[in-house]
Amino acid sequence: MISLYMAGGSWAHKLSARAKLVFLFVLSLLIIPFNTLWFSALLLVFVVGLYGSLGKQGLEKLKAVRPLLWMMAIIFLVHVFLGDIEQGIIAVLRLLAMVLLANFISITTRMEALMDAVEPLFRPLRVFGISPRRVSLAVALVIRFVPILLAVYASLQEAYKARTARANSWRLLAPFALHAIKMTDHVAEALTARGGADGFSGENKS
Repeated sequence: MISLYMAGGSWAHKLSARAKLVFLFVLSLLIIPFNTLWFSALLLVFVVGLYGSLGKQGLEKLKAVRPLLWMMAIIFLVHVFLGDIEQGIIAVLRLLAMVLLANFISITTRMEALMDAVEPLFRPLRVFGISPRRVSLAVALVIRFVPILLAVYASLQEAYKARTARANSWRLLAPFALHAIKMTDHVAEALTARGGADGFSGENKS
């Protein structure tokens, strides 16, 4: 996800990273009480519309969810197996919408801008000899990857529910951790290639 940034001068590119993060946070809270089919469908249509506002190049970025489609299919099939098709559709629509929204922020916001948006929160850590820049990099990465990790966990959860009729178990932690570790390995390689936090600090200067 680090290399997803799409250069441009659209309205979304001009919007501050802080404003986009606040919007993502508020929308993440709104989907909790509005667990209905119509709201989930409208949410996905709205997010796809955001991509459409970026033109043809923006619509091409919708392909970013392709690697997750198999997980969405598992989640839906589990709900079909349990006799709750509507909730299956809602779950898939909500996951697609939130993953695409997080990806939209990624393609319209430089990593450095995300780091600048959250770094002021960690400046007091300098007293303890901790670099606020490095912490802000970690937080920016979490912001980008949380929707993907949630989708991974949801697919594991649904598969476990289909096998045992239970929604959750500590046994899910091991496969989830393996997925997360594999992802962090790829991120670490990318960061090393770019010089870590310092590499992103100079992103806009080159």
